[in-house]
Amino acid sequence: MNTPAFSLILFGGTGDLTMRKLLPALYQSYVDGGFQPSSRIFCAARSDFTDESYHVWMDENVKGHIKDRFDDAQWGSFLGHVSYLCLDANNTDSYIPLKEALEQNNNERVFYLATAPSIFEAICTGLAHHGLNKDARIVVEKPLGHDLQSCQEINDVIGQAFEENQIYRIDHYLGKESVQNLMALRFGNSFFEPIWHRDRIANVQITISEELGIEKRGDFYDETGAIRDMVQNHLLQLLCIVAMEPPASMDANAIRDAKLGVLRSLKPMSPDDVLNNVVRGQYTAGTVGGKEVPAYVGEEGIKKGSTTETYVALKAEINNWRFAGVPFYLRTGKRMPKRMAEIVVQFKSVPYELLGKMPVGSNRLVIQLQPEESVRMYFLSKRPGNQMRLAPVHLDMDAEDFFSERRMDGYERLLLDAIHGQLGLFVRRDEQEQAWRWIEPIINTWTDQNVAPKMYMAGTWGPPAANALVARDGFNWHEEL
Repeated sequence: MNTPAFSLILFGGTGDLTMRKLLPALYQSYVDGGFQPSSRIFCAARSDFTDESYHVWMDENVKGHIKDRFDDAQWGSFLGHVSYLCLDANNTDSYIPLKEALEQNNNERVFYLATAPSIFEAICTGLAHHGLNKDARIVVEKPLGHDLQSCQEINDVIGQAFEENQIYRIDHYLGKESVQNLMALRFGNSFFEPIWHRDRIANVQITISEELGIEKRGDFYDETGAIRDMVQNHLLQLLCIVAMEPPASMDANAIRDAKLGVLRSLKPMSPDDVLNNVVRGQYTAGTVGGKEVPAYVGEEGIKKGSTTETYVALKAEINNWRFAGVPFYLRTGKRMPKRMAEIVVQFKSVPYELLGKMPVGSNRLVIQLQPEESVRMYFLSKRPGNQMRLAPVHLDMDAEDFFSERRMDGYERLLLDAIHGQLGLFVRRDEQEQAWRWIEPIINTWTDQNVAPKMYMAGTWGPPAANALVARDGFNWHEEL
């Protein structure tokens, strides 16, 4: 698919996200020939840069985040497509140079708000004031709000300037090749659909773990915590992909209708459910990757005695015909033993143990999202010899073994989708708000009943209570199998 000529405007042009993710992703697209000669990237921020000094800043701050295929000549050519705009979001006159620059061509226009939501209203107002919201798209980053009400208020603000079909709420996990491959496995192969059912599935586990702590985001993270930062968006979106019914088509709204159906089917959490089925954790000092790291409350920017959670594990249930009675275990945490994101579908054991007792989880599908992307099917096979001894083996369905195309980073894929006007992998407003409706009772119970986080040592897999959450149903987390 040829990428049309575009003008991509990155608000927050000197921010962490632009530096670490967005510009490196755009460079990779450029190397693949994804830029028409007139395509432009405008990076907007308040810093007093010229194009030349901003390119120097990119040399110093962006190049190090390009993991592969870096080439000095390609980089120099890529910089020729990047311009800088000194822009005060609260001053409508600041948008005049942007308007003049955009009017020089008929490129597809995409605005990316890589900023704090507190200035979304100012940006949308400034764009609308100059008519820049017409025939354009806007991409917004999570988290949108800290609860349902604030999320609705932000959506209302954006909606005053942009129609819903112009708004691209990004969740970069949905851009990962292996997440999309899960849809291909489910809906493109006849042998998966009959077993994607409560009669065959014992449980589903979705994990996103990080070795890192809060880095330099202490002030932000202490007001947000793991449930808002990761569960409300990434983990629930992955749950939807696993559990959704086959959409009527691959049209964007059909896919998002199917995901919304899952969110509406989630069993609501009562206060007792929260206390019994949700584990709130916070890391203490420990060792990660061979290095000693401080406790969360010892990190820069964290309030003394903070009870913000850095870990959440929970058991969710879906009240529908397909998955009634199947536990979905979700967990995420910082300062874990390794960086990992994976979806594990554990199938039920055979009904009659003809060959002896089968280990729990012998039959499982593992979709790894990071650090490497792969799909593996685990099952039991006979060991060589004259006795019937079983051993676990797996089939590795890594697409790299079959396809020569390079796998795109999630941000790269979604940026291109926004440029092409493809909404299927972005989150619709009603999805996002329904996720908040399900999450809010957990947050409210923690607040109302003063639920303190359970401590876990940095470098471990979380509080012991998280293991008990799964063990009381007769299961184990995947890494313990």
